[in-house]
Amino acid sequence: MAEPYPAALAALVAEVGPIDAAEMVRAGEVSPSVASQTSARRTEERVHEDLELIGKRGGRLLIPEDDEWPRWPFVALGNVAGQRCGGEPLALWVRGPHDLAEAAEKAVAIVGSRAASGYGEHVAGEFAYGLAEAGVTVVSGAAYGIDGAAHRGALAAGGLTVAVLACGVDFAYPAGHQGLLGRIAREGLIVSEYPPGVTPARHRFLTRNRLIAALGGGTVVVEAGRRSGAKNTAAITKALGRPLMVVPGPVTSASSVGCHELLRDRQADSVCSVAEIIESVGRFGDDLATEPAEKESELGAPQGEAMRVYEALGKRCAVGDEVVSVESGVPLERVRALLPELELAGLARQLDGGWQKLEVR
Repeated sequence: MAEPYPAALAALVAEVGPIDAAEMVRAGEVSPSVASQTSARRTEERVHEDLELIGKRGGRLLIPEDDEWPRWPFVALGNVAGQRCGGEPLALWVRGPHDLAEAAEKAVAIVGSRAASGYGEHVAGEFAYGLAEAGVTVVSGAAYGIDGAAHRGALAAGGLTVAVLACGVDFAYPAGHQGLLGRIAREGLIVSEYPPGVTPARHRFLTRNRLIAALGGGTVVVEAGRRSGAKNTAAITKALGRPLMVVPGPVTSASSVGCHELLRDRQADSVCSVAEIIESVGRFGDDLATEPAEKESELGAPQGEAMRVYEALGKRCAVGDEVVSVESGVPLERVRALLPELELAGLARQLDGGWQKLEVR
């Protein structure tokens, strides 16, 4: 009914539920803001056709009520920072044999220039291979250059990769990656907000970038020109409070100008190995687990910035996120991203006055 991301329609769905919202839209009984997002398509009825088509291609439609829905990765899309780039999708179309929620539990996005250099493609492939060997899902956008190298590196290691498209999951774009996308559909996952048959368009690439950033626990920009679309994904990653990493390149390379700008502006950390990437994105998993002295949850002890945020929480009274930011020295947007994850891990709880520490032994 609407082109992603439809903020007004999403608010209506949150208020009345998707079934009632659909009936209200078809009847024209909606606010002007919702009508402006849905009037062009509200009389179209393609539900059965789309579901039949995706079924023939071995795919499925995911909705937030499904167990396979990646709830944790999408938490940040619901906060104030995330709304700058669009919120949680209303549904996702998926092809592939794996569970999307499980794939996103431990994932890193690798993005970069389409006009990549041999150096960039080599690094992207090597990093993706190493991450896949370590059990980390590699998320990217299936474009030429860095994206394609990242997908191929993960597949070569026998690991899991997720391709997020700006078109229907039945559409091979770019055409030169038809074979690669076919293999990802068999061995990994292809994901899109767009129904089958929808063709790519420029604005859809910018919209899908938020899903790449959200599904990854952090984003690695391997190469990016000054106006590269990868910088858009980088900005969204920062807005979501996720770790942003870049690979330094030759100072003479136009393909690395965007990366060097991010480093110079202190927007990202430099990474030169798989180990450094895993260290940057590690939160509660086994990768950086240490013997906890006092607190532990089923997800392990908090690490790095998560530990600083955790220690800044009050034991007896709730404190606000701004106070936590000042006390921990962690940027406010990162604090706002980590607090819900600490809550999900059973290490914190949200009260009317802010957040309180929970001790789990």
